Amino acid sequence: MIDVSSWTASFRYPNFMTAYHPTLEVPPPSTILGLINAAAGKYLNHRQLMLGYYFDFEYKAANEQADVETVYKYGSDANGRLANKVTSDVIRREFLVNTFLRIYTPDESLASIFKQPYYQLLLGRMNDLATIDSIRAGKLTKIERAEKVHGQVIPLRGNFLAGQVQPLPKYFTDTIPRHNIGTDPYSIVSAKSRPVSGKFEAYRDEVKGKDVDIYFHQLNFE
Repeated sequence: MIDVSSWTASFRYPNFMTAYHPTLEVPPPSTILGLINAAAGKYLNHRQLMLGYYFDFEYKAANEQADVETVYKYGSDANGRLANKVTSDVIRREFLVNTFLRIYTPDESLASIFKQPYYQLLLGRMNDLATIDSIRAGKLTKIERAEKVHGQVIPLRGNFLAGQVQPLPKYFTDTIPRHNIGTDPYSIVSAKSRPVSGKFEAYRDEVKGKDVDIYFHQLNFE
């Protein structure tokens, strides 16, 4: 188990380009894999990766509390390549405050890279700096049918959980420009929502005094 915290975090909706950027209340799998890459200091081609995670936050800054920032947009030519054309814009961005992330992996070598992260760890934008609070082994209880699912994203296909449905990227390439690898629909079940149940196997943990049934994503990018 790797516990990560940050003062702020933000997870932009994919392909959402307006003057107001809301935040997802749970990061997509690609964000967690990006965090792992930053800790490792290199791009990892994950094969047969089992990965679970839980995410919570204290509150969401929105509307008049939203952060105001300048963004720079790069144009592209007819072939989809970056063009020498940059425009700027001002946006308002929601963000989450006092966040907590717990990552679960049975791979000890993967967990060990967080002991000395190679690059700075971010939960969203460049100013959303994250800190490793603890790394430890833990024992989870296997649950045949999950009953207490929240603070997670669960694949929609085959599960159909109640929650906000959103297509999210699993991973990105390490090319320029980057490309999505495996965008799928997910049910986003916020930690601020009531726990939901599902017809899938999970592993129960106690997180800050609450029982949570953790779904393990099976990821393969060969």
